[in-house]
Amino acid sequence: MGFQAAPAFEAGSVAAAEWPLCHVRLQDDARFPWLILIPRVEGAVELEDLGVEQRAMLMEETVRAGALVRRLGSVEKLNVGAIGNVTSQLHVHVVGRRRDDGLWPDPVWGRGPAVPYAAEARARLLEAIGRG
Repeated sequence: MGFQAAPAFEAGSVAAAEWPLCHVRLQDDARFPWLILIPRVEGAVELEDLGVEQRAMLMEETVRAGALVRRLGSVEKLNVGAIGNVTSQLHVHVVGRRRDDGLWPDPVWGRGPAVPYAAEARARLLEAIGRG
């Protein structure tokens, strides 16, 4: 059947790129520069479901995503997490935070309604992610 991102990702994020290991999505929330990395490994739920080389590649792609998130918006601190309580498919959130972002220092998950990007802004970000 091949790799498919869990349907829950469609509701709040947009497909942005394909990296060597991960399907990359832009979280559609203009409050934060935010990428989601989903390893294209069938049945992966936990980090232990990846091979040693895949785990190393995921770390490298997470660092790459962090550098990209810093270029997408004003960022003082990167939050990186593989929570998976809502969607069990293995995925890593890379979220840019600022002291004035409205939720600081609280976590971003489930806090207030998302503010979707305007179409033009989303297109610019997707282009930047595609280059990054």
